[in-house]
Order: sequence, then structure tokens, then C-alpha cells
Amino acid sequence: MKKGLVLEGGAHRAIYTAGVLDVFAERGIIFDGVIGVSAGAIHGCSFVSGQVGRNIAYTLKYASDKRYMSFYSWLTTGNLVGEEFCYHELPEKLFPFDHETFEKSPMKFYVTCSNMESGKAEYIYCDELRTKMPYLRASASIPFVSHHSEIDGKKLLDGGVTDSIPVRAFQKMGYERCVVVQTHAAGYADKNYKAITWLAKLKYRRYPKFIEALSNIQNCYNQELADIEQMQREGKIFVIRPSRHIKIGHTEKNRKILKTVYQMGRADAVKSLPQMQAFLQE
Repeated sequence: MKKGLVLEGGAHRAIYTAGVLDVFAERGIIFDGVIGVSAGAIHGCSFVSGQVGRNIAYTLKYASDKRYMSFYSWLTTGNLVGEEFCYHELPEKLFPFDHETFEKSPMKFYVTCSNMESGKAEYIYCDELRTKMPYLRASASIPFVSHHSEIDGKKLLDGGVTDSIPVRAFQKMGYERCVVVQTHAAGYADKNYKAITWLAKLKYRRYPKFIEALSNIQNCYNQELADIEQMQREGKIFVIRPSRHIKIGHTEKNRKILKTVYQMGRADAVKSLPQMQAFLQE
């Protein structure tokens, strides 16, 4: 039975996930496959490459840098997350990504993207990231504040629009024993998201199925949360999530808050290890 790791996104909220993954890496815990969405995919690839502490280190160093994630970047480039800085300068020079270890890892790595033309999720297997880094960028490109990526003739954006927590999809791919890392505490339901339908129709008028997906994102996400709760009760998955509500902005600049959320991820992971390992060994 293949073991899978499913990583939810959430922009800087997912620094919680970085803490969880660092504990896994330090303990030598591996999975047959890892699938991530948006920031979950960003942190997941460093886990597969075995680079403990990489994500929290560069996040703390550059959280306030206007080249990293800022409205300055959006106003000047059209991307909230600076493409050149985050997907070239940072992984190639400042905090080099270990491509060699990633490619040798026994863990298969998948990135979730939203296809704008079909309005459906796509799960991209990345055996390497030297040429497939654009899929990672597409998965983390937030609608309205990011340009879409055109890769192999497909127009792709944020995977969270069509499948925020792809545990069902991963199970269908053969990963029957899944650990899910969420970025919201238990009992959370999205009550605040309001699809800006008129803006979506204006900006994405050529992609009616993507507009439909955007309009239904809140219902789909809450249904996924309900499904995860049900699967957890039935013992079909194991869930690690924040032990208390997290107050953190999507583009959080406060290093103290970022570090606190990261440490919460570490603490929750350590506490969960005995039960999780028993679940994986069943």
C-alpha cells in the first residue's frame, strides 16, 4: 500500500507546513509520493530535496523584501509573488535548491494546478524541477494578482481554485495511505470568501469554466473539509493541522508571527508522530 503526503496551500499560512516537514525530514520519515498545492508545493519540494530549514530561513530573511511577495511587485510586474526573484534568483543563487538530491529521492513529487480552459485540476508529476519549475510557479499563482503560466499549450493558475486539498485525487492515483497537512485548525469553514464575479467575468472572460470554478471555490473547499473530517473519523487518512487558530496574513511580514506559526507546525508534528507512524504501519 503506497503512502502519500498531501500538502494544502495558503500563502504564508503554509509556513506551518514547513515546520511539520522539517520534523519529518529530521526524523527520516519519507513517503512514496508527495502532492502539494500552491505554497504547499513550494514547501514540499524542499522536503523532497532534504533541505531542512530552507523554507523558514528564506521566508524570514525576505518576507519584507519588495521583490519577494508584495503589492509593489504586483503593481510593477503584474505578479504578487516576484517571478524573477522567487523562481530564479532565490533558488539559483541565494538559497540554492538541491536538484540532485530531489531527482534521486525515492519520493515522487506532484504539483496541483488549475487548467483555465477546462476549469479542472491537473496533477503534474515532476521528476525534476530544472525545467518543470514553471509548474510550481503556476500552482502558486493567485488569481487576479498573478499572470497565468502557459506550459505545453496549457494555461495554468493556482491549484487551490480547483482542488485545495487533493487527497481524493491522490488516493485515486494509488496512494491509499495518506497523511494530510492542513493550514487551518479543526472546525474551520470558509465563510469569508466572496467570488468577485463581475471582476472574474471581466478578467477571465475567455475562460468561462475557470470563472465557474472561481465562483464555486468556497463550496468546493468546505466540501473537501467535510470529506477530510469523514475520512479521518473512518481511519482512512491521518491529519495534522494547527492545534489552535492561526492569525497570520497571506503576505505576512512580521517575522515573529512567521516564526511562531512555523514552531507550532514543528510542535504539532512531534506530538502527532507516534499516532502517525502507527497509522502508516497498519
